[in-house]
Amino acid sequence: MSGSTLSSEFTRPRSLVRAMDAYVKLARPFTLLAPALGMFSGGVVAWFAEPAGRLVPPQALFSTLVLGSFAAALLNAGSNALNQVFDLDIDRINKPERPLPQGDLTTAQALTFAAVTGLAALLLAALCSTLTGRFDTLALFIGAAGFSVLYSAPPVRLKMRGWLANATVALPRGTLLKVAGWSLVASAASFEAWFIGAIMGLFLFGATTTKDFSDVTGDAAYGVRTLPVMHGARAAARMIAPFLFAPFLLIWAGALSGVLHGNLGDLLFLGAISTAWGGYVALLVLSDPESLTRSENHPAWRQMYYMMIFLQLGFMLAYLPHDSVKRLWHSLG
Repeated sequence: MSGSTLSSEFTRPRSLVRAMDAYVKLARPFTLLAPALGMFSGGVVAWFAEPAGRLVPPQALFSTLVLGSFAAALLNAGSNALNQVFDLDIDRINKPERPLPQGDLTTAQALTFAAVTGLAALLLAALCSTLTGRFDTLALFIGAAGFSVLYSAPPVRLKMRGWLANATVALPRGTLLKVAGWSLVASAASFEAWFIGAIMGLFLFGATTTKDFSDVTGDAAYGVRTLPVMHGARAAARMIAPFLFAPFLLIWAGALSGVLHGNLGDLLFLGAISTAWGGYVALLVLSDPESLTRSENHPAWRQMYYMMIFLQLGFMLAYLPHDSVKRLWHSLG
């Protein structure tokens, strides 16, 4: 075997590993947990909230929830890739370590990845819809995919439009996600589903700005009018602070009024913890807004993401019958 052949044999595996690593980084796997869990949680909540309206048999419940969760993760991965394609010049300033600025992937490869993952997500959503006999899940996924394109891609590129950009993130990743999870097992034409979705959407309407503070330099250079760019770090922090805790008061309102059909005590506990936690994050943001501009993964952003995961789990547990939880606990013991 010649030296050049031997060299190519060793280079190919290393190149393949590097390419796979680049695609993983492009997908941003840490950000995929919340949407996947949101779908799963939404389906569990619907299963116990509307026992008379279940659209799938018990033996198909888990597989349907897994399919929907995987679809949500894929759609989010495609959205992440699409955003990085159209943010390439900005990321060269703000996030030069990402795969596209590093040259580990081309924009064509990233676009192909976005298209493949997006199409796969829609196909899985269509499969979920066939299992329920309704097209709610597919319609909601198409809507979420449309918002992703409108957010990132010209000529619309809603990312550049202040509060409208926040709404474009909050609606699909907060409200529609929760309703889509509900639609895995019950009709999306449910006030309760949209009420829970509104809580998540209102939270994200403000919380999504926590990722914009560290991007001010590149965003300002390319005309992206986020709240920190338009108003400065201190004013933007004051604008988003109420959205970090006030939406969770609606959990109490929904529980006490009968709109939410989970365990009353669990929902009140969830509302109290979420409000207190959100208040802490708001204080964290307000105490030193300028520090938000110096770190991509500022503690406020991480806390916001952890809160999303906590809320998804919290809603799911609040709707599980207590006897089911006890049986599960004893079986694990």
